[in-house]
Amino acid sequence: MSTARTSRANPLHRRAFLGGGVMASAALLLPGCQSIPGFSLNEAVRRLLALSSQNAFAQLLRPGGFYDNELDRIPLPDQFGSTGSIVGAVLRSAAFRGQLQRQLNIAAEQGAERAAPLVTEAIRGASFSDATAILRGGPRAATDFLRGSMGTALIGAMVPEIGGALRLEQNDIVAQAIRAVSGVDVQGIATSISRSADNVIWNAIGREEADIRANPRASNDPLLIGALGIGGAL
Repeated sequence: MSTARTSRANPLHRRAFLGGGVMASAALLLPGCQSIPGFSLNEAVRRLLALSSQNAFAQLLRPGGFYDNELDRIPLPDQFGSTGSIVGAVLRSAAFRGQLQRQLNIAAEQGAERAAPLVTEAIRGASFSDATAILRGGPRAATDFLRGSMGTALIGAMVPEIGGALRLEQNDIVAQAIRAVSGVDVQGIATSISRSADNVIWNAIGREEADIRANPRASNDPLLIGALGIGGAL
């Protein structure tokens, strides 16, 4: 289970915020109050999403970021069947299937690398019609909001990247697997992996959001500490 990582914050800013007392923090979440001087609920949601996605992609984009974590590991696409299905002999080998799965997860890293700036851009441009409800929502309310607003944008962006990564392997494991199953091609596999990677990315961001909500002080962000600390008690 991941833990909320810290972000740098100006010590003077932090002391000034904490010096404002509980009343200033509570005012952030008064019904109908979207902001007070110096503090914005929209900005609090934006910072929550920015830190959550930053932490999630930091994990996913490191070597083995998908495969090495059971929560993020992408299974073999349905096109390659199960060990008991009618597939080529090469795909019935557990060792080969393990190597294939690892290669597909490495390709997913390429897709995630393309997805990361799109998520960042979406966070910057997002409009939160009810930031109070998001801050008072469930452990991944902000993540679910952003995912809903982006739809399938990440899938569309990742397919070409993952397809390119798979083609680099066509003289080896991926090529053997595709030859073993009639009607399977790189484009179809890239699409399947992209859909799985999309789920992994949003689940990873959601986990990070939940961690930050559970312990907002670990973020070292005065606005998040105030907004989530008070909001969690309402």
